Amino acid sequence: MVSNREPYIHTFAGEAIHCQVPASGLTVAIDPVMRACGGTWIAHGSGNADREVVDEKDHVAVPPESPCYTLRRIWLTKEEEEGYYLGFSNEALWPLCHIAYTPPIFEETHWKIYQRVNQKFAEAVLDEVGDDEAFVFIQDYHLALLSRMIKARNPRLVTAQFWHIPWPNPEAFRICPWGKEILHGLLGNDLLGFHIKYHCDNFLDSVRLLLEARVDQERSQVSYGGKTTLVRPYPISVDFHRIAQEAASPEVEREIEQVRRRWDLADKIIGIGIDRLDYTKGIPHRLKALDKFLARYPQYLGRVVFFQLGEPSRVHIKRYKELNAEIEDLVEEINWKYESDDWKPVILLKEHLPPTTLLAFNRLANFCIVSSLHDGMNLVAKEFVSSRIDEDGVLILSRFTGAARELTEAVLINPYATDDFADAIKTAIEMPPEQRKARMKRLRQIVAENNIYRWAGDIISQLADLRC
Repeated sequence: MVSNREPYIHTFAGEAIHCQVPASGLTVAIDPVMRACGGTWIAHGSGNADREVVDEKDHVAVPPESPCYTLRRIWLTKEEEEGYYLGFSNEALWPLCHIAYTPPIFEETHWKIYQRVNQKFAEAVLDEVGDDEAFVFIQDYHLALLSRMIKARNPRLVTAQFWHIPWPNPEAFRICPWGKEILHGLLGNDLLGFHIKYHCDNFLDSVRLLLEARVDQERSQVSYGGKTTLVRPYPISVDFHRIAQEAASPEVEREIEQVRRRWDLADKIIGIGIDRLDYTKGIPHRLKALDKFLARYPQYLGRVVFFQLGEPSRVHIKRYKELNAEIEDLVEEINWKYESDDWKPVILLKEHLPPTTLLAFNRLANFCIVSSLHDGMNLVAKEFVSSRIDEDGVLILSRFTGAARELTEAVLINPYATDDFADAIKTAIEMPPEQRKARMKRLRQIVAENNIYRWAGDIISQLADLRC
């Protein structure tokens, strides 16, 4: 397994070292697979105590409470983090692939560093596998060049890559100055996966437009440079049963009571949003919809409390700084407009919250809002559903997520349509109990059936067929 983000981060808390799980849908989804299969996960060591816990080969056994696999960390300089991660990955590729109306920034310096860091990951992979035959599973847009780099040195490797974000239409993608090089790199894989068929088709159309390759639309594959790459949809999911089991734990029950007491929620209607603070997540849009809801339906003043839970993300990028300020201003404005002596409509928690606390909020909520402007899948929606062991609660879900194609029993919204969004909040709150439960039961059946192990199994089965 290879990804930019590591599944466990070690940080100093005073003189002690703590291990925490990052706010990342990718790592939360894939960690259960690695626990089940074992192996080595190569990732960037980003914690300030990460170097303190590795051995001479930069290995550490994880998870710490019950080690099941090896985490191999690689180290990046500040210049590499800025150019490869903040720069090309998140100021160029991220906005290029999301329809959120933030223009990408293309800097040649960042592109060169992106190439260099991909090569650094390649050296780590080759150091682990040597000349042996092995399966390398590459994750996401940070490592678009990796498969071709490692296969140039060890052609016995079988590689699959999963692109966790949307793939844009070819007219949007063609503005990237290094689009051909990115496609060339990705077509080094034996198998390339996206969340939904629409993104597969966009990728195939981009190849057809920019490369001299044979694109077989019917078989969803590309023949290029003497090899064939299969392009397939694999909707990612979560470990449904583990989340449900943890949601039922005594620790979560205690946390639920603490949350209720801390914010005096005994008679309140509770809404939640759980996101990295990212401009693709539509957080300002949901706050504006909540404002409209409170103005339009004053009978809910003093009764509804909405918790926006989110860890700040990529705060060194200008657009993210602006987003943080916008969210804070909106929360302050809504609270100033509607609050009373003993009630605030919106509570903003911009901090890393432990899994137990997040599960407690999921269990407590009458409704959960996922209002992404564009999302490959969105696992927050599936985590909310998995945690609802009471088969209650309402999911309000953006139509512009991959999850909306599966979770059709959610209340589906267009986050740009503020008036309709406000009415959807009212619909969720006033939905009859029997309807809430019937819809949540169906949602839980879908997520339980299409879980993370099925996702991984489908990919591995496809690769096995290729080797036959």
